[in-house]
Amino acid sequence: MAYVKNLFDRNFLEYASYVIKDRAIPDLEDGLKPVQRRILHSLFEMDDGKYHKVANVVGHCMQYHPHGDASIGSALVVLANKDFFIDRQGNFGNILTGDDASAPRYIECRNTPLAKDIFYNPKLTPMADSYDGRKKEPILFPAKIPVVLVMGAEGIAVGMSTKILPHNIIEVLEAEKACLSGKKFELFPDFPSGGMVDVSEYRDGNGKVLVRAKLDTSDPKRIVIRELPFGSTTESLINSVETAAKAGRIKIQSINDFTTSAVEIEVKLARGVYSEETVNALFAFTECEQSISINLLVIKDNYPVVMTVTEVIKHHAKQLVKVLTRELELEKKELQDKLHLRTLERIFIEERIYKGIEKMKTAEGVTKAVIDGFKPFLKEIGSRGVSPEDVEHLLRIPIRRISLYDINKARAEMSEIQARIKEINNHLKNITAYALGFLDSIIAKVKANEELGKGARKTRVGKFDKVDVKEIVKKDLELKYDKGSGYLGTAVTGEVAAEVSPFDRILTLKNNGSWSVTDLPEKAFVGPGAWWIGVAEKEILSAIVFTVIYKDTDGHPCIKRCVIEGWIMNKDYSLVPEGAQVLHIDTREKFVFTLHYVPRPRLKILTEVFKAQNYAVRGLKAGGIRLSSKEVKKAEVK
Repeated sequence: MAYVKNLFDRNFLEYASYVIKDRAIPDLEDGLKPVQRRILHSLFEMDDGKYHKVANVVGHCMQYHPHGDASIGSALVVLANKDFFIDRQGNFGNILTGDDASAPRYIECRNTPLAKDIFYNPKLTPMADSYDGRKKEPILFPAKIPVVLVMGAEGIAVGMSTKILPHNIIEVLEAEKACLSGKKFELFPDFPSGGMVDVSEYRDGNGKVLVRAKLDTSDPKRIVIRELPFGSTTESLINSVETAAKAGRIKIQSINDFTTSAVEIEVKLARGVYSEETVNALFAFTECEQSISINLLVIKDNYPVVMTVTEVIKHHAKQLVKVLTRELELEKKELQDKLHLRTLERIFIEERIYKGIEKMKTAEGVTKAVIDGFKPFLKEIGSRGVSPEDVEHLLRIPIRRISLYDINKARAEMSEIQARIKEINNHLKNITAYALGFLDSIIAKVKANEELGKGARKTRVGKFDKVDVKEIVKKDLELKYDKGSGYLGTAVTGEVAAEVSPFDRILTLKNNGSWSVTDLPEKAFVGPGAWWIGVAEKEILSAIVFTVIYKDTDGHPCIKRCVIEGWIMNKDYSLVPEGAQVLHIDTREKFVFTLHYVPRPRLKILTEVFKAQNYAVRGLKAGGIRLSSKEVKKAEVK
């Protein structure tokens, strides 16, 4: 058994780790999940400037992704609909209506210039073996912007989940610039579907936000929905409106969808109903208003970590400087190597060093002749000297190139290389300014991109309170109680206990001191001994003091005064100890009651008067206060 338990524990931990790191949670470095990273890698490998059938891209990506074509195809469509890194052609569905994309064989895609600017640098990208060991795939792209904030992400792993809202790309880049410049910045979500967002409880990437649709109420007899709240489609929103109408929560005549490239849902109101009085009902009972909880969970250094937007921006500001520095240093090294070879080629041809190898009969002699030929020019060549690899390169120069060698052109090319090296050195000395310039160039490209709407913010940030369902629903239902049968509900014949709404919760207090809170029943048995029935709202109950007079198991009279402030639904509670007998329950602040004691020998006083207000209001779980050591017979209340 121990072996089986260890086997299960080990396999579960491996599976959980795999789902968290390699499937559901994006990485902080490039903001991508593994399937998204593999899709972009496939597009970079296939890139020839032309569109590729999505089916071909999916087939190519299956070399790296072990989970089949369906998961790749759906992930590619989602990534393409972000409009940042994949250029689309064909029907990729509609994020507004929720329509599905066409089959992969009918649609085409390619990577965008922005994807190359942000991700692509094979020389700096760490690679690892693919799942079958036949190919190399990127571990992480050296991303230059915080992609995880730009695109957003959602994923459910084992024991944890992530919900990252998308942000406006230009605002993200401006925040990164502010971070590099040592200035303060603040970021709020921006959704492709527009709408409005209340960020009062948005805790820098965590917490929650309240989102709303944009409603046009200029016509008093109809409401037009112009923009959707994040997470909704026209189909789901229309379904929610129709469901609310069938339940009688809103009164409409018809609903029509005229959505094309922009959202336009027309809600015609019923006779006698007007826009102003229907708006709050739409927010309360439909998807026109939603609360979204956020959890900015990412993989950082191979571990899942909850971060804030500010921390992500600061991390990527450092990463941008690091990546740009590596790129410049790599380019500088390549240029220095190129300049070295061009210098050797010029001396080799201009000084006719190749003539010295004509008499040599062995490879060693040829190499030695070339190296000896460069000895007078070592000062010009520099400290690197002439290596055997350099000799091999020079000996591979064809005769045609030697005969057509243009010294002036070669010197001009070398001057350009030296100028570029000097420019790179200047950038390395002022790397922060260079990083700011790079971000400015990305911002300029985004602003010129019609597909991205030139980077304009689509969601308006505002302050609005969540509509309370209870405030807009009329209390037009009668809650009745039949004392004889003990049934309570809206479908019961009996005395009216309270005027209620469909969303009210009901507190029932019985004569034996037991009580419970339930949803509004249509017909439920609560017993014939119900003493108090009312709406269970904390605002109402906090103003009611329940006074219970009872006798304990020894027959002594006790009083308990308390306020009911909290409860668990459908759970039975009691105001008195087990075995106690309730003599009277009251909700008045002040009243007088008389206790009648059981006659005993030598007991002269058989009645005693008390005032309820003389006893303090105590906690709900506190015990009662003993009023007398005599055995009580009954309580009489005026």
